[in-house]
Amino acid sequence: MSVKKLSVLLGVLVVVSMVLTACPAPQPQVIEKIVTQVVEKEVKVVETQVVEKQVEVEKIVTQQVEVVKEVAAEDFTTPHPILSDVRVRQAIASCINRDELIASVYSFVDDKAALRMDSFLPKTHWAYKGPYQDYPFDPVAAGKLLDDAGWKLKEGDTYRTNDKGDTLALKFTTTTSAFRQTWAAVAEQDLLGCGVQLIRQHVPASWWFGDSTGLKRRDYELGAFAWVGQTNPQSRTLYACNQIPLPSNNWEGQNGMGWCNEKASNAAIQGDNNLKKEDRVKWYDILQQEFAKDMVSLPLFQRAEGDAWSKNLEGMIVDPTEYVSASAADWTMKKGDTVIFGFTQEPSTLYQNTVDAAVAREVGQLIGNSYLWTQYNYDFQPLLQDPLSTIENNLASNTAVDVKAGDMVYNISGNPVKLEKGTKLFDFEGNQVEYDGSSPLKMNQLAVTYKLKPFKWSDGVDGSVEDMKLSFKQDCDKESGATSFIYCDAILNTEFGTDLSATVTYVPGFQDAIYYVYPFYIYPSHLKLADGRMLADVPAKEWSTLTEIAEKPLGWGPFMVEDWKKGESMTLVANPYADPAPKVKKVIVKFIPDTNQAVAQLLSGDVDILDTSTLAGGAEMQTVLDAAKAGKVNAQVIASPTWEHIDMNLFTK
Repeated sequence: MSVKKLSVLLGVLVVVSMVLTACPAPQPQVIEKIVTQVVEKEVKVVETQVVEKQVEVEKIVTQQVEVVKEVAAEDFTTPHPILSDVRVRQAIASCINRDELIASVYSFVDDKAALRMDSFLPKTHWAYKGPYQDYPFDPVAAGKLLDDAGWKLKEGDTYRTNDKGDTLALKFTTTTSAFRQTWAAVAEQDLLGCGVQLIRQHVPASWWFGDSTGLKRRDYELGAFAWVGQTNPQSRTLYACNQIPLPSNNWEGQNGMGWCNEKASNAAIQGDNNLKKEDRVKWYDILQQEFAKDMVSLPLFQRAEGDAWSKNLEGMIVDPTEYVSASAADWTMKKGDTVIFGFTQEPSTLYQNTVDAAVAREVGQLIGNSYLWTQYNYDFQPLLQDPLSTIENNLASNTAVDVKAGDMVYNISGNPVKLEKGTKLFDFEGNQVEYDGSSPLKMNQLAVTYKLKPFKWSDGVDGSVEDMKLSFKQDCDKESGATSFIYCDAILNTEFGTDLSATVTYVPGFQDAIYYVYPFYIYPSHLKLADGRMLADVPAKEWSTLTEIAEKPLGWGPFMVEDWKKGESMTLVANPYADPAPKVKKVIVKFIPDTNQAVAQLLSGDVDILDTSTLAGGAEMQTVLDAAKAGKVNAQVIASPTWEHIDMNLFTK
């Protein structure tokens, strides 16, 4: 799945080296005892990774597999003897030359500063108001910090020691991927130059991202992985004090560093629970300042990704958080009227509610059964939904209402619960409170009116409010195949208008920051199936097997599916009812399993587009960039929302 769409659909950030699962509809969403691992034998492990653009590959790796043995549970309350000192953490940041790290994995990137980060948000994000403390590569300054912290480099020694004779050595844990082994080797040499010993441990992704191992159990000192950045930051689960995973809370939360800075924690909570963008910017600015100052997680760089396209094609928009398919209505060809779009993966289905693949999303945008809005440059723009339903334009309200015991509300963790004594929640002023069971209590209640502009389906039938009703009904049906029902569970009441509108009243306390975008897909309620049934009458669980839904769905976008030759190609032709009408007559989606072969076909003129769902940041990107310099194709490298970082665990068992 492309990080572009995943980043907005998830209400939590997601580790990219895992096989990602997410809410398929546009809805925001993310043991036992402590164990220790003892190496006993060497075996071959099949490791499934998501490489760059979430293209799943399998590789066999020989690894030391760690066998679980139980030990007594105990909270992480002992400050780490090295990492609990902020001077050491800041020194580590200044010892690592991030430009060298970038160069080691992206030799084709000339502008290293475009990828380097000084915050947990990209520099082009609406909530980024830096620059923040950047910790430039400065071994001399780092050495002084380490000296002040009591770690001296004695003459003739390789590594620093303290007055007890302890060596300044830290275990560094990450995956076995060649990508991370490459940049980690550079970081190791950089730290050696500062007298810091880095003990690298490259472990299977299945352990590092396991449900009861690795990151989940805070089993690291320095730990490296990647997050997928979001349009909606959602920083509370990562940086709030009450999100530190511990044995006592069954390892809930993603603040594995154990970082508890009250000022930052409050800013994270307030930023996530505020619906006004200008207020959120202020809170996130505070959080980013504290994040940089305390240096509990070193942001390294955004991953590079790229798009390449024919010199014959114009009108394509390249963007870090939106697919190129979103601009398809404006594509033009200097010669001819057909665009060949190369994919290395083939969609399993076009039923958008059940898929998490970038290729399915992109075809969905071509035919217009995917998103009702666009997401350029970490923000949203109206499309079929027009306008976006904001408080500022009076299409939404957030009103203080009285709640009492037994009412359904959203608690401080963002879950729907019945209000009872002891429930922790946010009151209408944004204060964290614990309900005493009887006192008067007011909470904010969000109500939003979603409007669609008039449109026609690709069979010429006008869109109707019945289509909106069907979308709410289908996407909230527990048998629909959807993997998440966050919005559905938050809806208290829905009233449909006659003008393609729906007014949704949410449960008190539900304060979703992207409340203003239409939360579901939309389906043609008038559609009569080949078996004679009306789509609106078909049970939700059967939709995934319907040809009219999975293979040739109606849409409102620039194109419609004419033919799908499985394993070979998909042909889409201009939708005669699209508004605006597309400028080209046909798009052929060509399935080319091998990336190098896809690049070869681009260079030979047999393919017009290879986008970020196909091109990774490796050798194939260098090939297309070389071709672009020679004037054969167009190519562009951009900083993706996915970013590498090193977390520092402030406590030990």
